[in-house]
Amino acid sequence: MKKPRFVNGYIYHIYNRGVEKRKIFLDKEDYFRAVHDLFEFNDQNPALTLYYKQANFKSYEVQPHKIGKKEREPRKLLVKILAFCLMPNHFHLLLQQVTNGGIIKFMQKLGTGYTMYFNQRYERVGPLFQGRFKAKLVNQESHLIHLPYYIHCNPLDLESPEWRKKEIKDYRKAVRFLENYRWSSYPDYIGKKNFPSVTQREFLLDFFNGTEQYKKDTLNWLKEFNLGEIEDVVIE
Repeated sequence: MKKPRFVNGYIYHIYNRGVEKRKIFLDKEDYFRAVHDLFEFNDQNPALTLYYKQANFKSYEVQPHKIGKKEREPRKLLVKILAFCLMPNHFHLLLQQVTNGGIIKFMQKLGTGYTMYFNQRYERVGPLFQGRFKAKLVNQESHLIHLPYYIHCNPLDLESPEWRKKEIKDYRKAVRFLENYRWSSYPDYIGKKNFPSVTQREFLLDFFNGTEQYKKDTLNWLKEFNLGEIEDVVIE
């Protein structure tokens, strides 16, 4: 897939998965690590460390790390992470580039850092991801209307895979599952504190009229969506 040209201010759907579709998150510690990496590597400054103490994985509020007693410089974002979803063998990101080359730099840091962690932990070598990440430009309002819901509803593949065929029997149960799926920005979008420091939600929350409306409209979207309306920006 040919990548679009990454332009500051534009929004992109980013996707990658494990090599040979293998699982890239095997337990909660892996998920926590990846979420913290989303925060840590979204910085024009070099990452201070590639490995975290176990205690850090307990924190909902992701914060910059220190070296000894030295305070870290304020972050200079490479991208705005509008939304994310981590699945056992792949991930989705909705990114807005804020500095020249920001998406490329961020994805290189993220891919390299997480692979180093994973390979050390599981005593393996070689690539973890299936080639370079895939990306699609989100340049239509219809894409922006549907894509955040699509990204946030991906975890239903684990609980109610029939959602893609609009055959869910209990929609409220499905939405409750999404509310409690920690490895996604969805809880933060409905006002349930999860990892609030990772994402920059102001733009989309304004677009969707706030947390309560986003929660209500997720249920409505599940009942009425048409993936054909976003097929040109969906990546699997």
